[in-house]
Amino acid sequence: MRRREVLLSGMGAGTALAAGTLAKPAIAQSMPEIKWRMTSSFPKSLDTIFGTAQHLAKLVAAATDNRFQIQTFAAGEIVPGLQALDAVSSGALECCHTPTYFYGGKDPVLGFGTGMPFGPNARLQHAWWHNGGGAEIVNESLAKFNTIGFAAGNSGTQMGGWFRKEINTLDDLKGLKFRIGGTGGQILARMGVVPQQIAPADIYPALEKGTIDAIEFVGPYDDEKLGFSKVAKYYYYPGFWEGGAMLHLVVNLEQWNRLPKHYQAIIRQASEAANTWMLAKYDTVNAPALKRLVGRGTELRPFSAAIIDTGYETSKTYYAEIAAQNPLFKKALDSVNAYLGDQYLWWQVGEYSYDSMMIRTRLRG
Repeated sequence: MRRREVLLSGMGAGTALAAGTLAKPAIAQSMPEIKWRMTSSFPKSLDTIFGTAQHLAKLVAAATDNRFQIQTFAAGEIVPGLQALDAVSSGALECCHTPTYFYGGKDPVLGFGTGMPFGPNARLQHAWWHNGGGAEIVNESLAKFNTIGFAAGNSGTQMGGWFRKEINTLDDLKGLKFRIGGTGGQILARMGVVPQQIAPADIYPALEKGTIDAIEFVGPYDDEKLGFSKVAKYYYYPGFWEGGAMLHLVVNLEQWNRLPKHYQAIIRQASEAANTWMLAKYDTVNAPALKRLVGRGTELRPFSAAIIDTGYETSKTYYAEIAAQNPLFKKALDSVNAYLGDQYLWWQVGEYSYDSMMIRTRLRG
């Protein structure tokens, strides 16, 4: 019996050795060494947003035994944060991590990738992207720039921003130099604001020097890191122009098509994992950051109903004008509106009523 076991074990070892000898070239062929560079639109100090890009790159490396490496760069290290898409479109870089609404000037359809004023919250933006036709519509726009995008992060609902003075009426907005990006800037411009699109790293100096009067960025955690409470006292909510701001991994289309299919699958899954990681991180860190800010004297203020209602009506008018000129924008707008029209029926019954119940119980202690 022992002799038989020895023989069998010897055969197994020989077979394994032979298999290992044959397997190495096959693995090398199926797992080619690839090195990409990815620029973020954000500075390294923002460990949640920039950290999402790093997290994605680490997942890709781990899934390929480090044979597919993506080196991450902060905004400004290779290209400025607002030029990330241009660098990928031209082929200067293989990919970037950015919100597509930064590039709404190229095509307003790209605003839908991140989220439009009075648009979906984070969960519904994610659902529309995957199951409501969002990915197909936004990627039809990105294809014009020789790129393709994958959902890779979400901030959740954002704050309305930091103001040096109280904003009580619509008149208080007129002439206000306000740092705001994307479609929200177009809407507020029609409400009297003078929008300023400034890269994240340059926002604090502009506010400190008085070059701008107010800023919006993300939420308590990042805003605290960037020090906005030191130069502005009033913190308004909600950011009705960003109900759930989605970020994307945007890849040069030619580079994407060159990837082996299993590398493409790894990119898709790593992007999804990064998407989940970023939202979970913000949901964890925003609450304690808000407590710290209020404890140090920040004054929370809700936007008035008049400002929000005017913003809503202004948004509807703006969307109708763009849709009349841009068939793909109209397709995106109709898609989002139809999707939300159905989904908020359930949200009102389920999610909203549950959250309202839990907030009431918390207030009762």
